[in-house]
Amino acid sequence: MSIENRVEATAKNIEGKVQEVIGEVTGNPADKAEGKAKQAESQVIHTTENIKDELKKVID
Repeated sequence: MSIENRVEATAKNIEGKVQEVIGEVTGNPADKAEGKAKQAESQVIHTTENIKDELKKVID
């Protein structure tokens, strides 16, 4: 498990949520979409780290 990757993913998720809300409040669909994309990227990182953890358990 890479703590740095998980922290980075969590920060990106928070950034994405904030950007999505700002896009919603300002009526800017580009900001809203970019915020959702950052959240999706964060989920991919978390899933990758989960897979790495499970593979490490199997190998050990």
